[in-house]
Amino acid sequence: MTGPMQTYVPKGREAEALQVGKNWFVIDAEGQVLGRLATRVARLLMGKDKPSFTPYLDCGDHVVVINAERIRLTGNKIDQKIYRHHSGYPGGLKEVPIRTLLQKHPEEVVREAVLGMLPKNKLRARRAKKLRVYKGSESLARHAGQKPQPLAL
Repeated sequence: MTGPMQTYVPKGREAEALQVGKNWFVIDAEGQVLGRLATRVARLLMGKDKPSFTPYLDCGDHVVVINAERIRLTGNKIDQKIYRHHSGYPGGLKEVPIRTLLQKHPEEVVREAVLGMLPKNKLRARRAKKLRVYKGSESLARHAGQKPQPLAL
């Protein structure tokens, strides 16, 4: 009788070798539902789909999201969803409806959705740096040197 199958976890130099070779992906957000797009992007940033995924290492890829202003929201979210943050001072609660934020800064809507789906740990900031979100598609030329691959969702 054999015991349970062991999970392989790389250590030391072996783990460092897995860090090399990060891919760049471009995702077109046009017509995509915000939450479903955010989950796919978060998985790419974490590297969950890679066979070399290690929870305590940053082994994810770089992701460029274009056309953030053409994102879709389902249900009544466009009228009901509100982003809140507090300055820490009395009366310092700021509330911004998603309709206003989509008109002024649509890239922030996508960024907030993706960052909310990343684990809240020490790797979060490093993973967040690998996410780039742009309003239109003309900003993609700035990443031409990295040769990003288009990714269909």
